[in-house]
Amino acid sequence: GDVCNDGDGVEVRLLEDPETFLVQLHQHCPPLARIDSVEREPFIWSQLPTEFTIRQSTGGTMNTQIVPDAATCPACLAEMNTPGERRYRYPFINCTHCGPRFTIIRAMPYDRPFTVMAAFPLCPACDKEYRDPLDRRFHAQPVACPECGPHLEWVSHGEHAEQEAALQAAIAQLKMGNIVAIKGIGGFHLACDARNSNAVATLRARKHRPAKPLAVMLPVAEGLPDAARQLLTTPAAPIVLVDKKYVPELCDDIAPDLNEVGVMLPANPLQHLLLQELQCPLVMTSGNLSGKPPAISNEQALADLQGIADGFLIHNRDIVQRMDDSVVRESGEMLRRSRGYVPDALALPPGFKNVPPVLCLGADLKNTFCLVRGEQAVLSQHLGDLSDDGIQMQWREALRLMQNIYDFTPQYVVHDAHPGYVSSQWAREMNLPTQTVLHHHAHAAACLAEHQWPLDGGDVIALTLDGIGMGENGALWGGECLRVNYRECEHLGGLPAVALPGGDLAAKQPWRNLLAQCLRFVPEWQNYSETASVQQQNWSVLARAIERGINAPLASSCGRFFDAVAAALGCAPATLSYEGEAACALEALAASCHGVTHPVTMPRVDNQLDLATFWQQWLNWQAPVNQRAWAFHDALAQGFAALMRE
Repeated sequence: GDVCNDGDGVEVRLLEDPETFLVQLHQHCPPLARIDSVEREPFIWSQLPTEFTIRQSTGGTMNTQIVPDAATCPACLAEMNTPGERRYRYPFINCTHCGPRFTIIRAMPYDRPFTVMAAFPLCPACDKEYRDPLDRRFHAQPVACPECGPHLEWVSHGEHAEQEAALQAAIAQLKMGNIVAIKGIGGFHLACDARNSNAVATLRARKHRPAKPLAVMLPVAEGLPDAARQLLTTPAAPIVLVDKKYVPELCDDIAPDLNEVGVMLPANPLQHLLLQELQCPLVMTSGNLSGKPPAISNEQALADLQGIADGFLIHNRDIVQRMDDSVVRESGEMLRRSRGYVPDALALPPGFKNVPPVLCLGADLKNTFCLVRGEQAVLSQHLGDLSDDGIQMQWREALRLMQNIYDFTPQYVVHDAHPGYVSSQWAREMNLPTQTVLHHHAHAAACLAEHQWPLDGGDVIALTLDGIGMGENGALWGGECLRVNYRECEHLGGLPAVALPGGDLAAKQPWRNLLAQCLRFVPEWQNYSETASVQQQNWSVLARAIERGINAPLASSCGRFFDAVAAALGCAPATLSYEGEAACALEALAASCHGVTHPVTMPRVDNQLDLATFWQQWLNWQAPVNQRAWAFHDALAQGFAALMRE
């Protein structure tokens, strides 16, 4: 018989014995493959086949999925470490079970001519493997070797080296405590010795990243919790958040004032070669200027990172799609879905089968877009904040590729209710029917879909807590209790609206939110030592601005409430260096206290939480700061739970 890729999936034509074939197919499915369904129908051969062959792929609407990039498999790792093998220490070894996929594809079908590997014609030895059905590199599109494939290059202040010499030059620089920019599968990393406090301090200073936690790559997963090890060793190989106590060798500046650190294992052959020789944890943070997208081309990296990196370990295999490292909690909760997971489609709940193709543009911050196609939702990788021109360009390229891969033509475009969002402007430019969705209704609907709530499953009570988003009639929401289904949203209550003194500055300076909370709920606020951070500022000018409504919009923001409490406890800087810094520090404080009996409550008044009662009880309760951090979290959770029940 024969086989080919077509728009509907993999088409296999068999001369005889389909039952045995199907049993074998399910029992010996390749590691990265997933069989969603098998459809059978009779077929009449015009000429009986005498062997099993691969037919030319056909076009058509793509109803199947592209496999995400996958971490190096055990077989390739063993081969790379075996002297005498022709791919011994080759940093681009891969097979059908591992290696780059989505990051190298330019168009469908997924065949070598439509990937960046078209620039690397196969040598006779690789071509033989590629065509051998019994070889694990049979039709592995990224297959390569030192003879015909990509190669390493080292660039540093006029120095130049290639292949093994390039690798050794990078290793030498890392051992010396220097910073190296390393080209990976989905972008560049900036690396340094995670034990070396001077190296980490230098990296932070050069990157203008004074406190934001840094991800760390470990040589092995020994000593980590079982749940973390299981996640780290999957083909996705994400960053996993673990308690700092499991990695005591890290210097203190890796994740200052936090209880957790993000760790990962080598996910590609080059990273394996580096960690095998260094045998120490490396900082592996995104290779970008502060506020800009990570570099994906050699030219961009050499230009953008020359003031940060002491040297560059690059290669000549292009990256089509930027793909940040995915981040998950030890529990498996997804925090950032990207490399290793995208473009895997997510199954939508019952009822979506006949929904027309919809393009959902997402919000402007931490953007991902989504293609809704029947019973599947195809999410893009994490792209970032759309205010940046570079991210806008990558967004457009990612959308073009996704639409090409899935032959996707939307009938509708859905966008956020904020009319000033870049994504909302794009929606208006697409010459398609548009649908506006409230920011927090979208949050709630996504939660319903995640938990497989049917399209016609009826109403639920949803609690949506974040920084800020557009609500009904232009109101700014961020701490809302809603009655929702997929089609409708009714506001029931939540946090009271409080001024954001200085507008956007309130999201960067926590003390401003403490001032706003005090002016609203604590008449004698200047008598409390917890307000020292406010009294050190020129607060009276802001107080007058709040009173007059000058650049002080009202918002029921849970995020700014967290900032205010963090400022009162003294665990937040006057100006944040990264989004969520105050809340992260507050969470770390609370986590160090394993529960405590406290007098703090947030009762309900007219479908809102009573923050005046909270502040009075909380400010007058004398207890250690970690207990007060715990009490805030507990009172907030209890208050919202009661509000939802009632």
